[in-house]
Amino acid sequence: MSTRIEQRFAALKAEGRAGLVTFLMAGDPDFETSLAITRALPAAGADVIELGVPFTDPMADGPAIQAAGLRALKAGQTLRRTLDLVRAFRTGDDETPIVLMGYYNPIYIYGVADFLTDAKAAGVDGLIVVDLPPEEDDELCKPALAAGLSFIRLATPTTDDKRLPAVLANTSGFVYYVSIAGITGAAAPDMARVASAVARIKRHSPLPVAVGFGIRTAENAAAIARNADAAVVGTALVDVLRASLDEQSRATVTAVTDLVASLAAGVRAARREAAE
Repeated sequence: MSTRIEQRFAALKAEGRAGLVTFLMAGDPDFETSLAITRALPAAGADVIELGVPFTDPMADGPAIQAAGLRALKAGQTLRRTLDLVRAFRTGDDETPIVLMGYYNPIYIYGVADFLTDAKAAGVDGLIVVDLPPEEDDELCKPALAAGLSFIRLATPTTDDKRLPAVLANTSGFVYYVSIAGITGAAAPDMARVASAVARIKRHSPLPVAVGFGIRTAENAAAIARNADAAVVGTALVDVLRASLDEQSRATVTAVTDLVASLAAGVRAARREAAE
């Protein structure tokens, strides 16, 4: 039986277009607002939803996503509450894939076996755990695959042909190509290098390739969509959420969904142009 992630990328391929993957921190700025935004993302144009799991030491995250994690932690967000958010989302949407992105420590403390059971039951489809290299696949990756969850690995500009097979060995769902060396929220990617990198990954793997880091506008997303199977946008969405916060730290749902709609239009237009 195919997974939600496989079904979504198959549908995108059938439509002849790339997808839009949206990242937001679960529980930012609070549980109810985060749930409302997450529920609104598919209608705005998100094809896959990534939810960050807030953590106190997010080494791969830039300042904007670190701040989002701190807001979520302050509001009481935990890994368990993140699964509650996914479970609540699933009451109204059983088709949109959800991927949790974060670090191993909260999962280790939760207990790997219990976490995988609860994540699957809640409706999680995949995991991105940025601090577990392929050499540690026995810790979480292989158990996750056995539990029916995709384990999505990151490839970067420094992942050479010697390293790439190890990175891809147990990867499933899709490959996440980080277009810029460094933390999230960095400068815009070099599109020629991105195209070359996507082609190189595809020579090693049949999986879809999603490209993230540095994508902030519909134009950026469209440029990525001409070469990759999906564009991943996170920091730009987190920034617009933060900018919408009022004095009581309440965010505006439409501030996020308006940008998602713009990004989605860019992605969809890119493939139409390429097909003409």
